[in-house]
Amino acid sequence: MKVGVLFVCMGNICRSPTAEAVFRHCVEKAGLADVIHIDSAGTHDYHIGDAPDPRTQQAAQRRGYEMSCLRGRQAEAADFARFDYVLAMDEANLSNLQRLRPRDAQSHLGLFLEFAEHHSEREVPDPYYGGEDGFERVLDMVEDAAAGLLKHIRSRHLTR
Repeated sequence: MKVGVLFVCMGNICRSPTAEAVFRHCVEKAGLADVIHIDSAGTHDYHIGDAPDPRTQQAAQRRGYEMSCLRGRQAEAADFARFDYVLAMDEANLSNLQRLRPRDAQSHLGLFLEFAEHHSEREVPDPYYGGEDGFERVLDMVEDAAAGLLKHIRSRHLTR
């Protein structure tokens, strides 16, 4: 049984592809790529088919994460059947996902930073309109939450 994880932000070009790339790296390093399915999406349709923001890609590459092959897509109601975890980057996108979520959905819907062990913030800030340091801050938060999420999934779903 595969465990599905979907990361969601507004446009799917900064925060959620960062989370996808970082979490995928953690999962591959742990040898669990065959049992954890990972994707990302946006709640808005602004960037469907677009690659992640160049600044996002550059910051990720400096830390060894590759995301040039990722393309933006919009979250849809069917994602709640395909993924066990639907994780929003902030409250606004969580609210959008709550409206999209079918009544009978069983997936966990929450904030990604619930799984962070070293950051007390609840939301991953959108770095789009800020400077380069914002992308680094996002990476710091995402790396923390990704490690915590992997630990959680291992303890809840995997016996390896």
